[in-house]
Amino acid sequence: MRKTLFKWHSAMALIAILPLAVMSITGSMLVFKFEIDSLLLPTQATLTYQDQDVQRQSMNVLVNYVADTHPNYEIGSWEIFDDGYEADRVYLLKHGTDTWFKTYLDPYAGKMLSEPVGIHSDFTDFILHLHYTLLLDDVSKTFPHMGVVIGLVVAILFTLLGVSGLVIYRRFWRRFFSFRRQAPRLVMMSDLHKVIGIWSAPVLLALGITGVYFNAVEYYHEAFEHQEDEHHIVSHTMFNHSLDFDAMMTQSHRAVDGLKPTYWLFPFEPEQTSITIFGSVADANPFISNYAATVSFDAQSGKQTFAYDIRTASTLDRVIDSFRKLHFGHFAGLTSKIIWCIMGLAPVLLGFTGLYLWWQRKRKKLKSKKNRQLALS
Repeated sequence: MRKTLFKWHSAMALIAILPLAVMSITGSMLVFKFEIDSLLLPTQATLTYQDQDVQRQSMNVLVNYVADTHPNYEIGSWEIFDDGYEADRVYLLKHGTDTWFKTYLDPYAGKMLSEPVGIHSDFTDFILHLHYTLLLDDVSKTFPHMGVVIGLVVAILFTLLGVSGLVIYRRFWRRFFSFRRQAPRLVMMSDLHKVIGIWSAPVLLALGITGVYFNAVEYYHEAFEHQEDEHHIVSHTMFNHSLDFDAMMTQSHRAVDGLKPTYWLFPFEPEQTSITIFGSVADANPFISNYAATVSFDAQSGKQTFAYDIRTASTLDRVIDSFRKLHFGHFAGLTSKIIWCIMGLAPVLLGFTGLYLWWQRKRKKLKSKKNRQLALS
């Protein structure tokens, strides 16, 4: 059984090695997405109010300001940051298209910091697109979600590789510090493969399982919730601009105790009739996401229609909510980010050492077969 599992482990690794290397490198970069943005887009992605006593302008003012300055676009969603350092990110849909754009906003001064650009135009957004689609989603018209499906398959294989590796080396605790530097190269590579796999296993399994979930959700959304070839073409505002958005914010605090708004979702398709405020809440769970609570309002009347608090949700919902921070390592500040960044690169080293070991075994078998043929002749 162990020998069969070893063969399956090798086969899965060979299938997944190239896309997994791309996902590994891009994923490690995305752990520090904002830090990279702050270096590449210092006047757009970052603000300088962190040491100043300033307040965000009201949502009423900001929503109408964004709408007035972008008459050919509609607001689709809005990432909110209230730390004085990170600029708001507003996502827009252009009239006559189903195309998304992104722009940066200073919510304290109430001014735009950039012109709308495609959501994959900025460097880290391109890296994110590469990470979860491998840039294959628009390659085939008959299979428009190819990249997401391949990403899902690779995430499944990645998870199975982690599980099978632990089963193959089930006495892994004996090899925590087992690395023979003076041994022959083949033995050294074998030790290195095992040590890297053992030390990175918890993080890699977390990345694999959460990756399976995110790709599966993305595929379901695109393939089943948008079965038509194109998304809805935006031509007009789908929510009432005269609503009191500040009152909605206040009501969201009442509906979910301690809710700190992090994201607004506006309707941009006919079947959507609500404006939803997402937010974080205080909880003992360190992995709770910034979207753990939601409060929805009717997009025309502004009346509250729904409220959800992760703290009263089922265990399964709480586990799924933790996937976001577990996948990106944003749960213990810089420490977890560094660990996730380094461990996220482990598949590249595992792929290199594993490929070397596989080639050496194959080469040995070919040499042995050739020797047998020579002996028989």
